[in-house]
Amino acid sequence: MFFLLEVGTEELPADFIDEAIAQWKQIIPNSLEENFLTPDNLAVYGTPRRLAILISGLAEQQKDRDEVIKGPPAKAAFKNGKPTKAAEGFARKQEVDIKELDIRPTEKGDFVFVEKKIKGRQTKEILQELIPHWINSLEGRRFMRWGNGELRFSRPIRWLVALCDEQILPIEIVNGDSTIKSDRLSRGHRILHPDPVSISQASDYVETLRSAYVEVDPKQRQQIIEKDIETIAKDLKGKADLPEDLLTEVINLIEYPTAVAGKFDPEFLNLPTEVIITVMVKHQRYFAVKKSDNELLPNFITIANGDPNKKDIIAQGNERVIRARLADAQFFYTSDCDEPLDSYLPELENVTFQKELGTMRDKVDRIMEMAQQMAEQLEITEKEQEEIESTALLCKADLVTQMVYEFPELQGVMGQKYALVSGESEQVAQGIFEHYLPRGANDIMPKTLTGQVVGIADRLDTLISIFGLGMIPTGSGDPFALRRAANAIISVTWDAQLPINLSQLLIQGCEAFMADHVDKQSPLEALQTFFIQRIQTLLQDEFNIDYDLVNAVLGEADAQYTDRALQNLLDVKDRAEFLQAIRSNGMLDKIYETINRSTRLAAKGDLDYTVLDPSQVVETKLFEKSSEQEFYNGLMALLSKTIQAQSERNYQLLTEGLLDIVPKVSEFFDGENSVLVMDENQKVRENRLNLLGVLRNHGRVLADFGAIVKN
Repeated sequence: MFFLLEVGTEELPADFIDEAIAQWKQIIPNSLEENFLTPDNLAVYGTPRRLAILISGLAEQQKDRDEVIKGPPAKAAFKNGKPTKAAEGFARKQEVDIKELDIRPTEKGDFVFVEKKIKGRQTKEILQELIPHWINSLEGRRFMRWGNGELRFSRPIRWLVALCDEQILPIEIVNGDSTIKSDRLSRGHRILHPDPVSISQASDYVETLRSAYVEVDPKQRQQIIEKDIETIAKDLKGKADLPEDLLTEVINLIEYPTAVAGKFDPEFLNLPTEVIITVMVKHQRYFAVKKSDNELLPNFITIANGDPNKKDIIAQGNERVIRARLADAQFFYTSDCDEPLDSYLPELENVTFQKELGTMRDKVDRIMEMAQQMAEQLEITEKEQEEIESTALLCKADLVTQMVYEFPELQGVMGQKYALVSGESEQVAQGIFEHYLPRGANDIMPKTLTGQVVGIADRLDTLISIFGLGMIPTGSGDPFALRRAANAIISVTWDAQLPINLSQLLIQGCEAFMADHVDKQSPLEALQTFFIQRIQTLLQDEFNIDYDLVNAVLGEADAQYTDRALQNLLDVKDRAEFLQAIRSNGMLDKIYETINRSTRLAAKGDLDYTVLDPSQVVETKLFEKSSEQEFYNGLMALLSKTIQAQSERNYQLLTEGLLDIVPKVSEFFDGENSVLVMDENQKVRENRLNLLGVLRNHGRVLADFGAIVKN
């Protein structure tokens, strides 16, 4: 049996179509499986005016099946061998005789069971129950009500098609005082086939709609679009850019794609390429065409949803639109270039960053201060410091230019262009652009020191300020994109190998915030926790580090590890990746038990975690066995390796030292010259615990071995 459901609507948002298809692809198969229905194939389609499901190979009814149903506990169902009301009620509910009840043992004791022969229900009857649930289960942003009903959907539902083979499956959707009933009548293309379309049987759905100028399959629309764009681009002696986001949006904006070529005046090519691309892609949803050398051609390709026989008229209309947009952009660009970039700084005083945090000019001042603190940590040249200072000062100036006001997507891009026009250095101009990088997942990273430092300073200011106001992200809510900001700070630091002390920057930033907001609480502790969580997530998700190894380098509620991680982000990543590597090559297993056993026993002492030199805390005159001296000698040999490993982040050297000491510790614990650590003599006991404590501390330089789960 073929089954078709089409939900016809007013124009759906482009992004909702993909979301709805993905949701139905998960919901519907699970729903059918729960009802013992297994189709041969299930396809989900979507256009701007409809969502549809076409299922093939459905049985006319469920198969009969045997089902074992669990009832009440046996002791509650039977008293002295006689059924109680609990047993009678269970039998009555299952429509069986009391004699058919069976007592069976389970992990929780004896329970009453009954085996029933369940007759399969008609598939049509089940579908009538499931379809309203399928429709109502869809989720998306800004769902709406219409009419006087309470029904919510992305856009008003206008028709329903529900067919089992050639028969209409009666379905009703009630919305207040209006009712939408299923039929076999769909709608074709608004312009090319405005009359209703009758679908004779479910299996004819795709071809019937295609004959009415509607291609219901998004994948087919994509193939048509890509093929037609490629053909036109070749005719223009170029190659079209196909941004994934734009292609996806266009696919979901049209029902019958027709590629149309257009052109614009070559004089507009004097505008920055980014401006032209933004006008075409972001505002007009055009595909740009480039030469082999990646230079723009004065052409574009648009995907029309109208009459393919009127391409010339469509092209002319679009050419008029883009000429007006590019003429505006040219005016903005020329006007903006008339003044140097720093002349726009006073206007930032008229732009509010956040009502309790002042203007964008105030934010620029804070960014400059934070960038200066980072520059001092990095010990860079005087020239580099000057470039960072200039970048920080000018990084937001383009926000008040005419171009960015009209095209906000170009912030940073235009700052770079205007900085060069104003005579700023390449490093400053590039830094203005790059301080916004990365703008999201999989985006490029900043490569200039100016872009890296100012970008981190900008995000740190936002995080400290917003946290200081108590606006901490909770659940999925993050209106200021603070998680993305923190991720970017960490990722840029790792990518650029910047030896910054984030802990110190947070302390300095929070002190400055509190000086200006004496009525607020310091956000320092919350920020520290927040950054640790982001480090944890990035190490696990982006670098595929096992969760327990991440916990081992960050510590589990261990303030020393937390502070160490924030003081040196490069070190925490190095240690995590190194642990993952030695887990893979087996080296971790060779030292794990020794370090862990020593750590557990060392906890019975009180040695400070910072002690690495055994000569400071161990008295050799108290040794009673040769294994103690060997253990001590091993620690002395390990000391230099650990110090070098710390200074160079060479944890291979430390691990080799730990491997060398393993047999000495084994002899100390279990060999012929083994000792009883918890000796009755207090001084001897403390001396042996200190030996173990020093070894634990060397292990802690790499990780908290107690957090590692043994393979």
